[in-house]
Amino acid sequence: MRSLWQGTVSFGLVALPVDIYAATEDHGPGFHLVHAVDGGRIRHRRVCELDGQEIGPQETAQGWEAPDGRTVVLHDEDLEALPLPTKRIVEVIGFIDEADVDPLLYARPYWVGARGPGAQKPYALMTEALARSGRVAVCKVALRSRERLAVLRPRHGILVLHTLRWPEEIRDPGDLSSPAPTTDRELALAELLMDEMVGVDITGLHDDYAQALNSLVDTLAAGRTTAPPLEPQPPVDLMAALEESVRDARRARDGGHG
Repeated sequence: MRSLWQGTVSFGLVALPVDIYAATEDHGPGFHLVHAVDGGRIRHRRVCELDGQEIGPQETAQGWEAPDGRTVVLHDEDLEALPLPTKRIVEVIGFIDEADVDPLLYARPYWVGARGPGAQKPYALMTEALARSGRVAVCKVALRSRERLAVLRPRHGILVLHTLRWPEEIRDPGDLSSPAPTTDRELALAELLMDEMVGVDITGLHDDYAQALNSLVDTLAAGRTTAPPLEPQPPVDLMAALEESVRDARRARDGGHG
């Protein structure tokens, strides 16, 4: 892996030099935009709306619209000069229980590695201390040209930096809850169904979309048509659906017997 950020984790008087690496990668199908009539590839070009000229990457900069409507142009050197301590420091603000982080806030994970021999001891100490405490370190860090909220947490002896959305970035959903009443019998069956389906090995699950897409492409290339899958409908008899689901789950658990 190639480091995409170098800096220092700072907590109290302890300084931990680190490298940060991307922890995930996308494996989706490689779509590209084409003209629906003839299949011609559609290219996106950078064009200045004032003079109509096509602009190369080296001629672009960041623009910010001021309250009076003027555009302030910011170049890379301007952004590098920002007096922001988190540009090269993962600033630990404090520690909280991992359960206190709303999963809606989680954005993107990064692997964190110790940089240099002198970082090994504080790295091991912080990783083990977090693991034993069940807490995460709440941090601020500047990644990809903006300051982000983040948490540091241990995973199998390795530190993970997980960027968070700022709380104000979470939309208010309004009242999406259902007013429909539930009975004790329905709840008992739903809980029984969950008990029968306990034990999913997430590491054994894979994305089936690419395989389905390849099948679709082969079908279309052969001049055949496909029928869309039927969309599941809410059951007319909820109790009967729950009871049958419990029986199906038991048969699946028992290897199809019973």
